[in-house]
Amino acid sequence: MIRFFLVLVVFVSCPFLPAAGPAQADTSPLVLGQSCALSGPAQNLGREMRAGLVAAFSQVNDNGGIHGREIKLLSRDDGYEPDEAVRNTKELITDDQVFALIGAVGTPTSMAVVPIVNESRIPFFGPFTGAEFLRTPFQPYVINIRASYFQEMEKLASYLIDKKKFTRVACFYQNDSYGFAGLEGIERALAKRGRQLVSKGSYERNTVAVMGAMRDIYKAEPEAVVLVGAYTA
Repeated sequence: MIRFFLVLVVFVSCPFLPAAGPAQADTSPLVLGQSCALSGPAQNLGREMRAGLVAAFSQVNDNGGIHGREIKLLSRDDGYEPDEAVRNTKELITDDQVFALIGAVGTPTSMAVVPIVNESRIPFFGPFTGAEFLRTPFQPYVINIRASYFQEMEKLASYLIDKKKFTRVACFYQNDSYGFAGLEGIERALAKRGRQLVSKGSYERNTVAVMGAMRDIYKAEPEAVVLVGAYTA
C-alpha cells in the first residue's frame, strides 16, 4: 500500500497536470473516476478496491492533499460487465470530466475501456488485472502497478514443476479474456518446461455453473489445478 501511495503521488503531481501559472495555484478538487464491480458475484473485488482508495485518499487529504488540492473519488458500479464499464467510463470522462481513471477491476472490463482511454488521452491508473494487452504493445496512458498474469504463472509453474516435481497440471478458468490470459500464461510456462496441461475446463463469468468442467478436469487425475477465477465460482 505504501508503494501504491508513492506511485500515486508522483503520478498526480507531475506528468499529466498542466504547469501551474505564476498568478494563483489551483485549489479545486482533483477528481478521479473508478468503474468497478460494486454489485454481483465479484462485488467484493470492487468494494475492497474502492475501500482501499478511499482510505488512501483520506490520508492524503488529511495531510493537505496534493499541492493543496483535495482528491475526490467518483465510483460507478459495472457489475464486472464490459458494457456497463464502457458506459461508466464514457460518463466519467464526458459528464464528470475526471482527471484520470483509477482502480478498475477485471480483465474483460479493462479490455473494453482501453480504446476509450487511448482515444480520450486520459490516464488509466492501477487496473486490477495482469492481462498482457495492457503491457504489450506499450500503452502510453496505462499505468500498471502489479505483475502480469504471465509473470505470475511463470512463478506458479516454477513452484509446481521445478520444486514440487508435479507432472500432471490442469487449469480451470473463466471463459472470457481474463481466463484466457491466465490459461495462456500457464500453458506458456509449462511449454518452457516441456510439458502441457493434462486437462482444462471453463465456466461463464458471473455464474456458478462449474460442475461439468470440474468433472472433466478430475477425470484426468491432475496433481494440481490452476484456478483462473474469482470469488463465488
